[in-house]
Amino acid sequence: MPEIDLLDVERGTITAPAGCGKTHLIADALARHSGSKPILVLTHTNAGVAALRGRLDRANVSPSLYRLTTIDGWAMRLLTLFPQRSGHDPRILSITDPRHHYPAIREHARLLLAGRHIHDILAATYERLIVDEYQDCSIPQHEIVRHASAALRTCVLGDPLQAIFNFAGPTVDWEGQVRLTFPNAGELGTPWRWINAGEEAFGRWLLSIRPILFAGGSIDLGAAPPNVQWVPLNGADDYRLRLQAGSVPLPHNDGRVLIMADATNPTGQREFAGQIPGGVTVENVDMRDLVAFGEHFNLASPNITSHVVNFAGSVMTNVGAFAMLQRLDSLRAGRARNPASPAEQAALTFAENPTYSGAAILLEEIGKQGGVRAHRPAILRGAFDVLKACIGTDGILPAAAATSVRERSRLIGRPLAKRTVGSTLLLKGLEADIAVILNPSVMDRRHLYVAMTRGAKQLIICTQNRLLRPA
Repeated sequence: MPEIDLLDVERGTITAPAGCGKTHLIADALARHSGSKPILVLTHTNAGVAALRGRLDRANVSPSLYRLTTIDGWAMRLLTLFPQRSGHDPRILSITDPRHHYPAIREHARLLLAGRHIHDILAATYERLIVDEYQDCSIPQHEIVRHASAALRTCVLGDPLQAIFNFAGPTVDWEGQVRLTFPNAGELGTPWRWINAGEEAFGRWLLSIRPILFAGGSIDLGAAPPNVQWVPLNGADDYRLRLQAGSVPLPHNDGRVLIMADATNPTGQREFAGQIPGGVTVENVDMRDLVAFGEHFNLASPNITSHVVNFAGSVMTNVGAFAMLQRLDSLRAGRARNPASPAEQAALTFAENPTYSGAAILLEEIGKQGGVRAHRPAILRGAFDVLKACIGTDGILPAAAATSVRERSRLIGRPLAKRTVGSTLLLKGLEADIAVILNPSVMDRRHLYVAMTRGAKQLIICTQNRLLRPA
């Protein structure tokens, strides 16, 4: 029997610190559900939906027992099913203007639910409601769940110390709003992530620092367990020390390392990933660079070869895009002493007759060069998918293909590489054997806690001071 039984909660909040078995708790409840109606499970992002669905599939939980979607996705479904009652402008469901359409969708869904027009339908459709990652709810999303809870038994789960997503406006106040609406139903307190890794003492220490962080206190790395390694920065060769920390050996063949870098410097993240063994970056869901690749891909452009070569240089290490383009000029002019390499020949062929398949061949040949590897594999894979979608009589334009590839990637989630570099915003919810924090001084207490709890076996922190004083 789990620590807390979700199926016993009529209306309540469960506080779930990182690594304490929240996802297992949800999976266990769904697996034991025996009612005639499915349980509605809501969370925030498509990546979160994909991750939770993967976990449920691995636990052999039948999809007939639940309906899983995002809060916004469910709100859109309500407006689609009840257009007259909601009274919305149908154009908002196109999401062509996300900044204005999403708030409008939330507001109309809130009004629909607040009017209790469909409460009997909700009660006849779902057995109960479970909402994951509730600390990330915006206030309008909280209002949607609050009104839905008048029709459904509801349990919300989350952790106020992991409330780092506030893109849709201020997040809901845990004590002032969440627990007032959904009374306390318990708090998870067993560090299963670390117990399962054979490092219970490490997990207990991470739980012990929660009240310190809540109170705005400092963390003394000198009092941390042996799993925590402090890399003292000195201001002189900090970058080298960070590279050394990020290059920590993997604990075993299937080992994973998550490296938390400065969220405000994505270019720096990519450069760092390109300089450590096997490092790759995790990409934002909007995949801006893939979309830009598609939007600026024009076979009729005189700069199309430069576009492809420069793109290759942005997603693969050691390409030397500028030098390669200079070599191409020399080869065309007959000034080059050495013959064209396979990659250069592919570029010359593409320049003579630009095609989508030729662009794919050029990217492949560049990737085969010695010392070249993809440090942004998600963007590179996306580019190949874009080019494939454009080939043939049924092909579409690159800009549309890039948008389609991006939307599909949102639904399937992202695989975790052996050594992944990113921000806490992109790595939250993921776990690995080792977590490395490159610059904790730029993190507030919530981001720091998220970063510190990603590693099951080891935590490496690069900082000048032994005392961590998060904002």
